[in-house]
Amino acid sequence: MRLYAQTRARRCRQILADLIAVLLIAAAVRFALAVRDGIMLLAEPGRKVEDAGGSLASGLDHAGEAASNVPLVGGILKKPLQSAAEAGNGLSDAGQSMQDVVGRVADLTAFALIVTSVLFVLALWLPPRVRWIRRSALVQGLLDAPGGADLLALRALTGPVKALAAVSVPPGGLADAWRRGDAHVIDDLSRVALGQAGLRP
Repeated sequence: MRLYAQTRARRCRQILADLIAVLLIAAAVRFALAVRDGIMLLAEPGRKVEDAGGSLASGLDHAGEAASNVPLVGGILKKPLQSAAEAGNGLSDAGQSMQDVVGRVADLTAFALIVTSVLFVLALWLPPRVRWIRRSALVQGLLDAPGGADLLALRALTGPVKALAAVSVPPGGLADAWRRGDAHVIDDLSRVALGQAGLRP
């Protein structure tokens, strides 16, 4: 199985198409990651809420511990401070939840952008490449098969007229020469068919 043409012009076009496909996929991935980073900026308020809630809970917890040392009313003072510390922990948890949601949205968005972009590029690039690989294998198989040169010559005769300029016989006499089985003309025409497929004899 041949991946690239043997003729220089077609091989250059194939390599250029491959490079463009790779660059487009790389650009799509970079764009998706940039979008993800942009979405992750929305998690900043959640981080601030988490930090503020944690600090508030920690401060109130320490205050409750200190208040518990006050004689007679220490237990009474400690309870509301501990309740407020638990509320601060709830605020911290809410900030963490907000960050988790934003992170999931950012990851899913980036994943969707990457998959969509890659599939789009592959849908444009892969079918022509696969068609060429299959066609070149078919043409190569014809060349190697008995009587394959005749079929390749017929293929050249039914192709573009301008490609027949490389054959020494005038275009008007090519069909007659092919029907007579002129080995030289068949060889020339099979070379034309191979060149059209991007192959060399």
